[in-house]
Amino acid sequence: MSEPPSQELDDAALMAEVGRGDTAAFQRLVERHQALVIGTVGRMLGNNSDVEDVAQQVFIRVWKSAPRYRPEAKFTTWLLTITRNLVFNEARRRKRHPGDLLDVHEGEETVALADSIGRKPDEQLLEDELQLAVEAAIRALPEKQRMAVILRRYEEKSYEEIGQILDLSLAAVKSLLFRARTELRIALSRYLEG
Repeated sequence: MSEPPSQELDDAALMAEVGRGDTAAFQRLVERHQALVIGTVGRMLGNNSDVEDVAQQVFIRVWKSAPRYRPEAKFTTWLLTITRNLVFNEARRRKRHPGDLLDVHEGEETVALADSIGRKPDEQLLEDELQLAVEAAIRALPEKQRMAVILRRYEEKSYEEIGQILDLSLAAVKSLLFRARTELRIALSRYLEG
């Protein structure tokens, strides 16, 4: 899903204002893009208390970088590049200090009590199990593959935008996504065969 050109111009104008210290313009940018940042961070790190902290750090970087910001790429590409850097740093920190992580949602099953579209409870359980399996398989991917899959599947970014965000060529993005999809297919083969 691509941003309308007017919003991209709006973002660049807002960043110019933020660069001059305008807190109202900064608040508008945060409100406009917080779902993108929080969603990307959450899918990369899993649902835990670090998501909001990392998302907040992204916007702190935006504020601090605003005076030097130049709209050479789409604003969201620049924003997601900052997000990528902070998420990768956090993932590396977690590997060094695994005991610091307490993911309260790990292994937790969430089943809707009321099904508004009339599915049978066993169908709902299977669908919920599949969704949990997909999320776990994505979380198990190496970080660049995981980021590429999230940007493509959930944020609907083009291969070119993913390449800019991950600092990869178009061919490298395609290869990365191919490897990720292959790993996901293997991880989810139990569900795909049935």
